[in-house]
Amino acid sequence: MSTQITVRLPDDLVRSVDGLVASGDARSRASVVELALERHLRRVLAERDAAILAGVTAPDSLDVLAQWATTQPVQDLD
Repeated sequence: MSTQITVRLPDDLVRSVDGLVASGDARSRASVVELALERHLRRVLAERDAAILAGVTAPDSLDVLAQWATTQPVQDLD
C-alpha cells in the first residue's frame, strides 16, 4: 500500500532529481524521494541508538526503536 503526497521542492533540487532520472540512475522522481526518506529515517534511528548506547538519552526513547521494530519483517523463525 502506498499514499500519494504532494511536496514542494526548490527548483535546483528538482533539476538534480530529474537529472538522476534522465541518466537512468533512478526510476522516477518518486523513487529518489522514497530512497532519500528511507535513508534519512535509518540515520535518525541510528543516531538515537547511538545516543541510547552512550547513555545520553532517557530509557523511554527506546519506544521509538520498539515501534520501528514492530514494522520489520522477521524471517527464518523455523
